Order: sequence, then structure tokens, then C-alpha cells
Amino acid sequence: MNRSDSDESTYHRSPSLDSKDCPGPHGSFRRYSSMYGGQFGANTSFFGLHSNPGPKASKAEYKSPKGSKYVVFYLDLSFIFLLELKRCSMAQNCLHCIKYLMFVFNLLFWLAGCGILGVGIWLAVTQGNFATLSAAFPFLSAANLLIGTGTVAMIVGFLGCVGAIKENRCLLLSFFTLLLLIFLVELIGGSLFCVYRLQFDAYAREDLKDGLQLFGTDGNVGLTNAWSIIQTDFRCCGVSNYTDWFEVFNATQVPDSCCREYTAACGLHSPETWWKEACYERVKMWLQDNLLAVGIFTLSTALVQVVGLTLAMVMYCRAVRMSECYT
Repeated sequence: MNRSDSDESTYHRSPSLDSKDCPGPHGSFRRYSSMYGGQFGANTSFFGLHSNPGPKASKAEYKSPKGSKYVVFYLDLSFIFLLELKRCSMAQNCLHCIKYLMFVFNLLFWLAGCGILGVGIWLAVTQGNFATLSAAFPFLSAANLLIGTGTVAMIVGFLGCVGAIKENRCLLLSFFTLLLLIFLVELIGGSLFCVYRLQFDAYAREDLKDGLQLFGTDGNVGLTNAWSIIQTDFRCCGVSNYTDWFEVFNATQVPDSCCREYTAACGLHSPETWWKEACYERVKMWLQDNLLAVGIFTLSTALVQVVGLTLAMVMYCRAVRMSECYT
């Protein structure tokens, strides 16, 4: 017995790809567009490909629902992903380069501090030929200055090395703070010296003259040797002139290092055999003649400190971002 049309109308068949009862020319696109958030309407173009093709293209669309436009979409996503991956890889390599550069930089800084500290200890133990010439600041001897400088350099280098290799925020921040304080002290000291240069010059002369009173006394072997070397090498005598020694010996006498031709007790002879130039002026002229080297050394030191500060801050910011990503 044949079914009537009314009975057949109660059954709904799923439309096949070749059926003419499909839900419309945009049904397939709507179905796939829902996978991407339903952002594409019936008349929306997708990467330059219109979603409203002609009748012939409509049949091809149903036969191949994952058509060329979806392939283009996947290719675009892959291309963007590869570009992002390459960018992240380059950034990661750059950060690794900064990390190891900072480590090597601070390792050299630490080794230099070890060398300076060793020289300072050697001078302090052996009572070398270099000592303070100041009576007001006897602790500012060459040995003490080297020991202090070497100790600070070792501490700063250690903080930088461990902080860089471990990427520890506390160590990196401590390194940055300590190095910044050193840089500011040097900057302020240099500025004050330039502003009050005349006052410093007058004070240094008087202090050096007072230090002559310690020449040849017990416990001041370093000062005695320092004055002897200065007067011999710079061919000078006294701070301002050779008469500065008359107040020290309470007589017309100078150290034997003031003699043009060194012999025993030559300082008791006629003043014609002594150097007439002032040691303070000779040393000052020597510094002026080597001002270029002093300036290069000063600028190099400042540049090294600025580079260290920059690397430390970059590493610290990276460590902060990494910690935020894992929290």
C-alpha cells in the first residue's frame, strides 16, 4: 500500500549534498563560521573570499565544505604563529646574550677587585714605598685605598655574577643600588672638586706641609719613603720650595733625596746642590700633561658603570616579568 503525501510529509529527511532542499546557499558557511565564534554573516567576506558565491560555486562548496578559503585561513594562522615564534625566539636569544654578557662583565670586575685587594694587602704588610702624605687623614694611605677599592669591587662583582646567572631579583637590585651609589658618589665628588678647586688646592698645600713634620719619625716609614721617591723622581724639594724642610729639621737642612747628585749627608751642603722646584707644582704639571689619559680613564670607568647599571636593570625587569607569569 502506498503512503499518502500527508503521511510522507511527517518525515523529514536530512538534506544530502546534492539535494535541492538545502537550507540555502549560505548554510554550510554558517555551520563552519560558528566554529570561529559566529562572527561571519551571510554576506561577510573572509580573507578576501566572498561567502556568497554563484550557483555553480555553491554546489562545489557543498561538495567540499573545507574549501580553499579554509585552507587560506589555516595558512594565515600558521604564518602568524611562525612569525610570533620567530620573534619570541629572537627575544629569548637576546635576553640570554644579555645574561651571559653581564656575567662575564661582573666576573672581570670581580677578578680586578681581587687583584687590587691583593696589592693593597701586600703594601700594608710589607710597608711599601707608597703611603699617605696627609697629616689630617693618615688612614688615606695607598694601601688602605687599594684595600677599600678592591673590597668594594669584589662585593659588587659577586652580586652581579650570582644575580645574573641565577636571575635573582634581590641580588640584581642590590647590585644595581650599590653600583648606582658608587656612581653618584663619584659624580658628586668630581663636581665638588671642580667647583671648589681653588679651596682644595690651598688646603692640600697646607696639609702636605703639616705632613712633613712626620718625616723620619717612628711608625711613618711609608711617608718617609714616599717623600724620598717623589723628590727623586720629580727632581723637586719640599711642598712649595726647599725651605719647607728648614722647619722640620730646625736647621738649614733638607733630606738627601733633594740633592742633584745623591751622596751621604748631601742635604747638609750648600743649597746650590739642591733641587729648587716645588714638588706640589711638579706633580700638578705632571697631571696636566697626562690629562688626556686621566680623562680617558675617568670616562671609561663611568661608561663601564653605566653599562653595568643598564644590564642589571634589564635583567631585573625580565626576572620580574617571569615571576609574574608563574604567579
